[in-house]
Amino acid sequence: MMLRRFLSSSSVRRSKLGLEGLATRVDLASARVLIRLDLNVPLSKKDGVTITDDTRLRAVVPTMSFLKEKGASVVVATHVGRPKGEPDPKFSVDPIVKPFAELLGAEVTKVDDCVGDAVKKATAAMPQGSVILLENVRFHKGETKNTPAFAEALAKDCGATCYVNDAFGTAHRAHASTEGVVKFIEGPAAAGFLMEKELKYIKGAIDDPARPLTAILGGAKVSTKIPVIESMLDKCDAILIGGGMIFTFYKAQGLSVGASLVEEDMVETAKGLIDRAKEKGVPLLLPTDCVVAKEFKPDAPFETVPVSKIPDGWLGLDVGPDSVNTFASKIMESKTVVWNGPMGVFEFDNFAKGTFAVADAMARADAITIVGGGDSVAAVEAAHLADKMSHISTGGGASLELLEGKELPGVAALHDP
Repeated sequence: MMLRRFLSSSSVRRSKLGLEGLATRVDLASARVLIRLDLNVPLSKKDGVTITDDTRLRAVVPTMSFLKEKGASVVVATHVGRPKGEPDPKFSVDPIVKPFAELLGAEVTKVDDCVGDAVKKATAAMPQGSVILLENVRFHKGETKNTPAFAEALAKDCGATCYVNDAFGTAHRAHASTEGVVKFIEGPAAAGFLMEKELKYIKGAIDDPARPLTAILGGAKVSTKIPVIESMLDKCDAILIGGGMIFTFYKAQGLSVGASLVEEDMVETAKGLIDRAKEKGVPLLLPTDCVVAKEFKPDAPFETVPVSKIPDGWLGLDVGPDSVNTFASKIMESKTVVWNGPMGVFEFDNFAKGTFAVADAMARADAITIVGGGDSVAAVEAAHLADKMSHISTGGGASLELLEGKELPGVAALHDP
């Protein structure tokens, strides 16, 4: 009942135009749809071609299936990795073609570029309802620079009559394929099902949450989370802080942190956040104990100590059991929980207990639970608890910017002519 109320709330801002709305405005059976997807899947470090996690492929299947059922001809634009604006075989979309086709249950034709004569020739011969996958858009400098010439070529060379963005993970970037291309397509620009789902959950969590609303923020650096913490102080009933950034907060309180990670230039900022939380009456909960080790190694000697007694030369790598209990209690009291960033170095078994305990508490809570950020998502997957969460976000940076209250360029560009 709570989840239904959350999703149907009138204050949850919808995207400008969704897929179902697109289908009422456009005869998709005669349309050529340029769709931006985020198929940047992780590849094996051993062979560079084996997909180690196909979550992003599976996430876009509902949108692709809908377009296929409507008879649309679909041209897919995506990226892999971070090539330097020029072709690089190790960042080709080639490893994606076969598994993507298998998930769609349809043939996928790959074109060796994303603009130019090869694209014009392939798309001109597209049968109705077929799928073409363009080569990595980041093989061109115009993609990340969002140059009008490249954006226009991306739209015109494939003959797009309308546009769909289902790449939430890149929606916070004003790139040619997420923002610029829309200006050169006459038809509507719509959000795919994945994009709509991301916006409903994350915007709903900050605009009209079931309360109490608790934010859990972790990760190594305070600097990457400051805007979120500042924004969430105006929205949350409690904020739980974990990960390596806790030591900058401890330094701000005058505590000795041993050899733990500290952003010295963020100490005063951390102090200011603590003071602001007190002024607002919002609990900003820091761990009271932590797991420390002599070295940053999976098998390093470790022990649990109060945060006021971190030994010289030792570094904190996880939150301790007392902190876990406190965090779990707060999570269980909540009705909406948003989590971004691990509690410790969860890649090492000895320092994963805090992160996995947070995942477990969220899985057991009678609450809307939203997980964003690559490491947090990886931890939930590793704990085999992903199916217990209300929503697993596909975009770390994009979800953070939504939590900050920013409008995403890839969303702002969507329109209904």
